[in-house]
Amino acid sequence: MARRRQLYEGTAKVLFEGPEPGTVVQHFKDDASSDNKQKRGVITGKGVINNRISEYLMTRMTDVGIPTHFVRRLNMREQLVREVEIIPLDIVVRNVVAGSLARRFGLPDGQRLERSIVEFYHKNDELGNPMVLEEHITAFGWATHQEIDEVIALSLRINDFLYGLFIGHGIRLIDFKVEFGRLWDGEQQRIVLADEVSPDNCRLWDAETGDKLGKDRFREGMDRVAEAYQEVARRLGILPEGGFGDISGPTLVQ
Repeated sequence: MARRRQLYEGTAKVLFEGPEPGTVVQHFKDDASSDNKQKRGVITGKGVINNRISEYLMTRMTDVGIPTHFVRRLNMREQLVREVEIIPLDIVVRNVVAGSLARRFGLPDGQRLERSIVEFYHKNDELGNPMVLEEHITAFGWATHQEIDEVIALSLRINDFLYGLFIGHGIRLIDFKVEFGRLWDGEQQRIVLADEVSPDNCRLWDAETGDKLGKDRFREGMDRVAEAYQEVARRLGILPEGGFGDISGPTLVQ
């Protein structure tokens, strides 16, 4: 489709004005970052894989009644989504101890949690995306108590669905990060899942061996990063047009 006015560019995606009012084109890049963008790199072909995986997962969630901003995939790297007012929060749902949770509490990676934990982080790269409480969210006007309750309920529904889907393909969902937005229809608004759901924002381990898949390999400087993304897509039965081709590992940018 013809290139339209750019609205926003982040590390992993670029947003363009959509072909119709109230729509946005979401373009998936190969760029990657971790540790609050202290580590950067390029994973060749990642954008194609994440576009297909996010399309698949968003469609499956829509089928079970989870509201999302996804409309349809446009090509190998772009999808059409509804324009939403993003709530400035990252919502992290944790099923197993890993990453920052392990570091904060001195717990071993891989320890199973008795119940899933939902955490809130303020979306602000300059501040390091600090963890916040419900009191901060309401006091600063980022969301109401009712919206927070809805976000928590949707996050746990998404967790239940994704956990079951991934484990059925031999993948363990350790934790994931999602964003939500307000979708306006005249004077009415509802909360919907936004952004993407892919190996970029899901921590995924092999259910039998514990091998790390997706972005974990990039974070920890491991090899076969692109192949790990490809393996997730392969297990889900997703293949882009023409196959993945020769996908090399990340090139770190100093």
